[in-house]
Amino acid sequence: MSFEIQGLLHKKFDTESKTSTFQTRDLVITTEETYPQYIKFQLTQERCGILDSYAEGEKVKVFFDLRGREWQGKYLTNLNAWKLEKVAAVANAPVQEKTMGDFDTFESISEDMPDFGDLPF
Repeated sequence: MSFEIQGLLHKKFDTESKTSTFQTRDLVITTEETYPQYIKFQLTQERCGILDSYAEGEKVKVFFDLRGREWQGKYLTNLNAWKLEKVAAVANAPVQEKTMGDFDTFESISEDMPDFGDLPF
């Protein structure tokens, strides 16, 4: 099962060697919501180097899998990242909406309103 999320790269950690043949590297992103969430992901093995070309504060998209296991009666969940992409800043053109301050007179307001013909109201 594969998921993706985007946010700002908040923190990247150094690679840790768990055994002589297994290494991991963690990263944390901050979501861009009303209440930002700090979400930690883990890269493993050859994917640890993926993070080298990213800087903290960059907007990224993280592709990840959910991993879960049982260990000594405890249940552990891991967000296993397998791909990162830089998110290009999209220039959003401001939407031009008219406000009451944009109209000089009542006539200019009525020019923009639809004609309802001979309706009695």
